[in-house]
Amino acid sequence: MRVLVIEDDEGLGNEVAAGLRTAGFAVDLAHRLADADLKISVNTYDCLVVDRGMPDGDGLQLVAAHRAGGERVPVLMLTARDGLADRIAGFEHGADDYLVKPFALSELAARVRALCRRREHPVSARIMLGDIDIDLPRRRVQRGGILRSLTPKEFAVLELLATRAGTVVSRSELIECCWDEMAEPASNVVDAVIAQLRRKLGGPPVIETVRGTGFLIGAEPFVR
Repeated sequence: MRVLVIEDDEGLGNEVAAGLRTAGFAVDLAHRLADADLKISVNTYDCLVVDRGMPDGDGLQLVAAHRAGGERVPVLMLTARDGLADRIAGFEHGADDYLVKPFALSELAARVRALCRRREHPVSARIMLGDIDIDLPRRRVQRGGILRSLTPKEFAVLELLATRAGTVVSRSELIECCWDEMAEPASNVVDAVIAQLRRKLGGPPVIETVRGTGFLIGAEPFVR
């Protein structure tokens, strides 16, 4: 899941980005509304985390403009403005959630994950692929009843492949969804993560390589 954090405070923005990356998200940063507009126009995001007091305007302006243009990406307002009128204004301009500073990074990550999942998987909390049990809210994977320890990036790749089971996912799609703008598409980073996933999940292998195209989990998932 790829997130854009729009925050004018460089230190806080880096802290939020680091916390979300640790939680398994790919994160891009924008310190001005103009920069955020450009990133939204060229990338696909699963959630926007938006501050209000930006150097070139109010974050609500950006949210309202994109809502008026038909953009439905979930938005979490992250701001020090904690008055009732401010929160109401946030929702009226198209925000989906509102979190007041100061905040706990764990709560922010949980709220962002809930918004992303509401958009992509509105009812799913668990994916079963044969003997593989993927618990999405807890970020846990078991195979044959045995817990498999995955890194946040490995879990993100597995989650994307599992939710698209039966469909080939290209390397570029994996990079777009699971890595941020600092990733190097020409590197073998995707292949390295896939190799680690195969090793940790054990046999029989469930992730197929489709030569020249990408990767595929062919099992029919059971989602609940």
